[in-house]
Amino acid sequence: MLSNESTQTSHLHHAPPVHDESGQEFLAFTMGDEEYGLDILKVQEIRGYEAVTRIANAPVFFKGVMNLRGVIVPIVDMRIKLNLGTPTYDASTIVIVLNLSGKIIGMVVDRVSDVTTLTAGQIRPAPDMGGDVGSDYLIGLGTLDERMLILVDIDKMMSTPDMAALNG
Repeated sequence: MLSNESTQTSHLHHAPPVHDESGQEFLAFTMGDEEYGLDILKVQEIRGYEAVTRIANAPVFFKGVMNLRGVIVPIVDMRIKLNLGTPTYDASTIVIVLNLSGKIIGMVVDRVSDVTTLTAGQIRPAPDMGGDVGSDYLIGLGTLDERMLILVDIDKMMSTPDMAALNG
């Protein structure tokens, strides 16, 4: 007889594993009016936005590529991908360079604020909101005093079908 245990747990959203009492570190960044967080261990570096080389017939959110010390890095504007209004590119626009299982991808955001440590008790399950940022891409909501971070699973977000061409 098969257990119902596996079917019952598939509907739950789990907080990320926290390895010890000190918590997990997230890079906090802003897109539009919201503040997001991603696992700091996925971040290779943070750079100011600079001109990119456009690629013909690419999706609108794919800004182009840049040469980062000999590595050609695809640059994705997450503000466009997530329909967060018309982006502006100025001195505060940032590219977060991610290393996702050996694949280097740049992600354009409005600002980077800080690195925040959250304990398991500060991470709430993600509500099922539908829309472009489905709960599949959300780890949960991080709460720190009056501040709330939308915690994203950047690996899942960067591996959606519309990103397949960038992931090689």
